[in-house]
Amino acid sequence: MPQLLLEIFSEEIPARMQQGAARDLERMTSDRLKAAGLAWDGLNVFAGPRRLTLVIDGLPVATPDRNEELKGPKTSAPAQALEGFLRKTGLTQDQLVERDGIWFAEISSQGRATTEVVAESVDQIIRSFPWPKSMRWGTGTLRWVRPIKRIIALFDGAVVPFEVDGVQSGDVTEGHRFLGSGKPFAVKDFADYRAKLEKDYVLLDVADRKLRILEAAKAVCAAKGLALVDDDGLLDEVAGLAEWPTPILGDMDPQFLSLPPEVVRLSMKVHQKYFAVREPGKDGLAPHFVVVANVEATDGGKALAAGNAKVLSARLSDAEFFWTEDQKVGFDAWNAKLKDVTFHAKLGTLAERVDRIAALAREIAPLVGADPAQAEQAARLSKADLASGMVSEFPELQGIMGGYYARLAGYPDAVADAVRDHYKPQGPGDTVPTAPVTIAVALAEKLDTLVGFFTIDEKPTGSKDPYALRRAALGVIRLVLENGVRLSLSSLAQFGFTSILDQAGRKHLARYPYNGSEAFTDFMPGDVYQGREAVVAKAAEGVLVLANPASLGAGNEDGRGWTYSPVPTPDAFAADLTSFFGDRLTVLLRDQGQRHDLVAAVFALGDDDLVRIVRRVEALAAFLATDDGANLLAGYKRASNILKAEEKKGPLPEGMVQTGLAGQPTEEVALAHAAAAAASAVDAALEAENFAAAMTALAALRAPVDAFFTAVMVNSDVAEERENRLKLLGQVRGVMNRVADFGQIAG
Repeated sequence: MPQLLLEIFSEEIPARMQQGAARDLERMTSDRLKAAGLAWDGLNVFAGPRRLTLVIDGLPVATPDRNEELKGPKTSAPAQALEGFLRKTGLTQDQLVERDGIWFAEISSQGRATTEVVAESVDQIIRSFPWPKSMRWGTGTLRWVRPIKRIIALFDGAVVPFEVDGVQSGDVTEGHRFLGSGKPFAVKDFADYRAKLEKDYVLLDVADRKLRILEAAKAVCAAKGLALVDDDGLLDEVAGLAEWPTPILGDMDPQFLSLPPEVVRLSMKVHQKYFAVREPGKDGLAPHFVVVANVEATDGGKALAAGNAKVLSARLSDAEFFWTEDQKVGFDAWNAKLKDVTFHAKLGTLAERVDRIAALAREIAPLVGADPAQAEQAARLSKADLASGMVSEFPELQGIMGGYYARLAGYPDAVADAVRDHYKPQGPGDTVPTAPVTIAVALAEKLDTLVGFFTIDEKPTGSKDPYALRRAALGVIRLVLENGVRLSLSSLAQFGFTSILDQAGRKHLARYPYNGSEAFTDFMPGDVYQGREAVVAKAAEGVLVLANPASLGAGNEDGRGWTYSPVPTPDAFAADLTSFFGDRLTVLLRDQGQRHDLVAAVFALGDDDLVRIVRRVEALAAFLATDDGANLLAGYKRASNILKAEEKKGPLPEGMVQTGLAGQPTEEVALAHAAAAAASAVDAALEAENFAAAMTALAALRAPVDAFFTAVMVNSDVAEERENRLKLLGQVRGVMNRVADFGQIAG
């Protein structure tokens, strides 16, 4: 079947946009062709510095004929309904078919040539392409990332004719800007297109460019007895900068190796797109770099390497200046500057944030085996480097530079390491700190972020998470789980919440009584003019209230004009934040293969110890994978359905289950004894956190439950029997719900 080849050739496309553009081109083309009824055998997209390419194999020459039947209004419906249906279908009433008092429209449409669909689709795709940034050029109205120069559109070897804003489709493209022949050339199909591009010094596939970079870079390093420092992010970027990448080894001034290696690598990467180099078997960097050129120099790259070395020296000289000057300033001066830096308008300055993190770190320290004094000290140093010259130049080094400066200033290694690593983990692929002081500070930093933004009601919504709160929650979860930290998230959330409110109260107007009307009353003398931004007030019923006295001023001392909104109590706030952690934990465990309903079933018990929750989920998953677990779950749901139906009629009977009733079935007695034994065994197992034993205790209920439902009628006509059996089912449900809320488990 025929092949479609599409190339959109333009000026240079930014490397960071190329792979996203390839995905968008694939998605938009697929959507439009599928909507037209087309199918294909294979589709591939390619993105490079100057072109987006798409090739589809196995497209039919035309779309299929369509026959469809549309159901319309009833024949007795108002005339307006029929008129609307006729407008929708484009038919007249005599063309409709009536069946069983309902109008139907039978619509047939003949297939269209695939070339027509392609021409329309490409035009729509180009005009609506979602570039992060785009531009117009010349006198046209078309927007694209850079000016479009050519469009190839070939179907079955023939040009698909169309024109987009003055650019006519064809079969001609160009090779490398400098190394190529300089002459446009025609192509027949994808194989011809790819071969001619490579002959003209263009590697179409980014995977080929990356492989060429890696192999050649390692080769030029090995020739000098050196090794390349791997950097996948940089490799992705430089593969989008060169159509014919050529790595060249350059030399740098060895004096710059006295700088922290992170500074050298970041300066190379951010400003120059160079790879760092090391000596095998040795720590640190070697005084060399690898630059990826887009040409093959006649001198082997010597001139290019020398020129790039000069530029790198200038960059590293700046870094050396910041490194030297920062050591003359120190932490006290930097922390003083943080008092004038706003973290968030509603959450105060960075200095106030540091105070909160320090208090939280000290609170957490005993829970993770850290020294409280060191944890607080590290927290108070953690944000200082944000005011340093080096971090102002390289924001990516925040924390890292603080760690270096703390070590140089003579602070203990544990403190310096905590300053360096307290942002970790910053993403799913980042490492998790294991040192106790670092764990305490890292947890405190992330919890303060979460507590702060939840306090001011800036929670994530849908796909929007401007303050990266989901990432912060995942960081807390990974720190806790991977280090086996036992702590109460609710208690820490309450601690952080009250710290923020207390801090706001001290800074602004302290507390005012709230009488439930539209004004604060009984102002304390002198308090009216002490602040304008926020007030923490305590209502008579114990509800904390944040108020914004935007219109407060002289002559308004009675409080009229104040605006205020309710803030939850610490308990309610902690429950809200803990629920958010539950959602994040569900996502994490689901990615690891656990069922989301099992996490919900365990979380419903109100536990906030993540380590214990995960152990319960794992034990529960193993239990439900057995026949006993699956059958007992079915029995639970049957019992629960009966109890729910009875609850709608009135309160369920309470009290002890009787086992000596006249004529009582042996299955009922057996289940009563089994439920009592299981309750004792489950309680003992849960107390010891032996969740496997708790599941084993539940498994003992499987046979008695099955026998009970087989032999016993719950809704007996004898009231005493019925009540006793409902009590028994309630007891079974209660025992199982001590382990997890089985009602939330699917199955």
